[in-house]
Amino acid sequence: METKGAASCDGEGKRVDKTVEVKREWLENDYYKDLGVSPGASGKEITKAYRSLARKLHPDANPNNEKAEERFKKVSAAYDVLGDDERRSQYDQVRQMGPMNFQSNTNGFTMEGDLADLFSSVMGRGRHQSAGMRFGGPSRPMRGQDLSAGLTLDFAEAVLGTTTELTLSGDTSQAGQPISVRIPAGISNGQKIKLTGKGEPGVGGGPRGDLYVTVRIKPDPVFGRQGNNLTVTASVSFVQAALGAEISVPTFQGDPVKVRLPAGMQSGGALRVRGKGIATAKSCGDLLVTVLVKVPTTLTDSQRAALEAFAEQMEAE
Repeated sequence: METKGAASCDGEGKRVDKTVEVKREWLENDYYKDLGVSPGASGKEITKAYRSLARKLHPDANPNNEKAEERFKKVSAAYDVLGDDERRSQYDQVRQMGPMNFQSNTNGFTMEGDLADLFSSVMGRGRHQSAGMRFGGPSRPMRGQDLSAGLTLDFAEAVLGTTTELTLSGDTSQAGQPISVRIPAGISNGQKIKLTGKGEPGVGGGPRGDLYVTVRIKPDPVFGRQGNNLTVTASVSFVQAALGAEISVPTFQGDPVKVRLPAGMQSGGALRVRGKGIATAKSCGDLLVTVLVKVPTTLTDSQRAALEAFAEQMEAE
């Protein structure tokens, strides 16, 4: 929209026409009213109001509701201006300039006297102007804000992978809406998953933000984890450790496996079972077995006599 002010003269007395281009909707819409805030509201209050309204009015939450969709567009347009300090300042100054006469034959409006000078000065400071562009061009698309959330998984879900749902809460337009999250096998505790386009909606045709989900994993009572390796503890008797034996070791999936315990195994020693760890798209980990030698807490008379004889023999050697 082109706006022409009254002609003025330059320093040499030559006639100069002042022409600035602005958004007509700035004069036709009260963006503060659209967001339900006062003209003196802080930036934080404006953002909070927008997020609350966007959450209630978003098309995903109001399918086939044209009124809600139209209101959502108005709220987004208002935040596009009031959510930016410089554009808000320009909007405030334009709204304070007084009445302007719209011309039906030009789709423009006229300003008289020094008002055109002031308006031209205000428009010239807009940081959203690019070289050779007038201020009245299309709205600058703004990407939606990124969101973050936490998700707690069972140990088995993290090891094997799963698809689950996450429902956001708090001050976001996505609150209350279930979001599907695909968990890859072998995800680590504290790892983040990026869900592209699941953040806040964009403004002025801009893309949606992203959602970053931080994963927390519950411990398992039997198995532990070291990277893609699983860990487990196997208890053996003193005799098994001393003489060697074949022992049964549980696996995370499937039946237990038989493992050969070498003679003289010390408590805290480790055995490795190949390929029984976490299977990912790139590799398969192992099962690390920590051996724990059990010491009997009670002995029969014959057992005690046998151990005493064994001890005497060991000392004699």
